[in-house]
Amino acid sequence: MEETDGQTLDFSNTELAFSHKSDRELKKTYWLFRFMNQPAMVRIGNVLGNFAARFPLRLFDPLIKETIFYQFCGGTSLLECQHVVDRLYTKRALTILDFGVEAKDTEDDFNRTLEESLRALEFAASNPNVPGISTKLTGYVPTVVLEKLHAGEVLSAHEQIAWERFEERFVSLCNKAQELGVSLFVDAEESWIQDPIDRLVDKYMPFYNKEKPIVYNTYQLYRKGRLEYLKNGYEKAEAEQFILGAKLVRGAYMEKERQRAKEKGYEDPILPNKEATDRQYDDCVRFCVEHCDRVSLVNSTHNSASTKLQTELMAARNLPNDHPHLNFSQLLGMSDNLTFNLAHHGYCVAKYVPYGPVREVMPYLTRRATENTSITGDMSRELKLLHTEMVRRGLLKA
Repeated sequence: MEETDGQTLDFSNTELAFSHKSDRELKKTYWLFRFMNQPAMVRIGNVLGNFAARFPLRLFDPLIKETIFYQFCGGTSLLECQHVVDRLYTKRALTILDFGVEAKDTEDDFNRTLEESLRALEFAASNPNVPGISTKLTGYVPTVVLEKLHAGEVLSAHEQIAWERFEERFVSLCNKAQELGVSLFVDAEESWIQDPIDRLVDKYMPFYNKEKPIVYNTYQLYRKGRLEYLKNGYEKAEAEQFILGAKLVRGAYMEKERQRAKEKGYEDPILPNKEATDRQYDDCVRFCVEHCDRVSLVNSTHNSASTKLQTELMAARNLPNDHPHLNFSQLLGMSDNLTFNLAHHGYCVAKYVPYGPVREVMPYLTRRATENTSITGDMSRELKLLHTEMVRRGLLKA
């Protein structure tokens, strides 16, 4: 394993993981995670949080901003994110900006989302510590259009126009990203609207990724068949001589996916258990590292085993820690033990930093709390690490 300053890469090193937090900040984070580690409290908190975010005059925004928003979001605007960008880079971590808006309905909404994403690209280009932005394409097109295309249904004339405008918005984003040399990460969505998004990204990636990876698609690896989809993408990249941008995630909609499959009577698109998901995820990591001349990987996970796997594969192939096609990322506010230990050892690692008005990012915040509490167990892991550091600093008794 690589060493830096005589230290071996160790994801249990909480001194490095939380060195960016003062004692006051550490205590605040610890108590927040204690709250979020209780599923019943999270359910109540989500209801109250969504209500408060929609309260007239934004009276409760300061309270939300001082708690869960503070932990998981960079700010309400790009300008507010600057201090987070700067602070992350003091620990050698980069930033991927993510305007936290999704599932919009009107042309005005879609155009506002596009304008904000174009501003984010400009902001990233002016910050050497911000290599890219992330975007959810449900912020640019009516969801019903994606559902119908995924199901193979014919669009109405109005819906066809909406799709064409959506494609124009996507191309304008890609053009701006390429012009500025900033990467554009397309988020994954629910399985029943994902196919048209995949087709759109697959259509344009060859145009923009000739020289460097600009456009990245996201592979949700709790879904069946995604390793084959990744391999097919690689074969196309080889044939057409472009770089495949691949962001790997496990996924965030498991309960919703299984419930919908049951209600609609179709095959569950999710792998049967965590072991199968971990197996497919790690197989994709191996494939990307083995083909890193043609694939640019972003290993976006909070799973320490999958993160360690990539570092071991890189070492076995004598690849440098800062290889430009072998990246890592974690969400702001989560898995600091991975992010800052990787950064300390010279790996290319970034935090995904959501931002936006409080009421706009509440769906993201409630999903973050609910998913990690009830499914993955991330909250318990985070709490254990925070407890260890609190004890190490003498802020709690062992």
